[in-house]
Amino acid sequence: MSEETIQLELNDSGVAVDLPMPANQRDQVQEVPYRPVEFRDDDLPNALERAASWLRQTQEWLGEAVDVIAVHLDYDDTKGSPYYALKLLCNEEDLAGVPRVVREHDRTTDE
Repeated sequence: MSEETIQLELNDSGVAVDLPMPANQRDQVQEVPYRPVEFRDDDLPNALERAASWLRQTQEWLGEAVDVIAVHLDYDDTKGSPYYALKLLCNEEDLAGVPRVVREHDRTTDE
């Protein structure tokens, strides 16, 4: 039985360097565990649409459904801040690209 190490290419925050990032500058991938990916906007339908678009892109990139454990909606009534904060709590391994890297590794070792 041999143990192989799979190298992940992660950025400083621990997510895959080629993970699709939320498009709007108000949106972000946050800390672990179950990293919140946050979409902030004054218009809730707009934040929901951006979240759905990001999920589609990320699932395509990952090659499988993203493990989202919860969806959290909050608001910020601080003057000058976007009112809605929509957060998708995502599995940190998915955001690091682990399933994708494992499949690529398995494909190369099968050849």
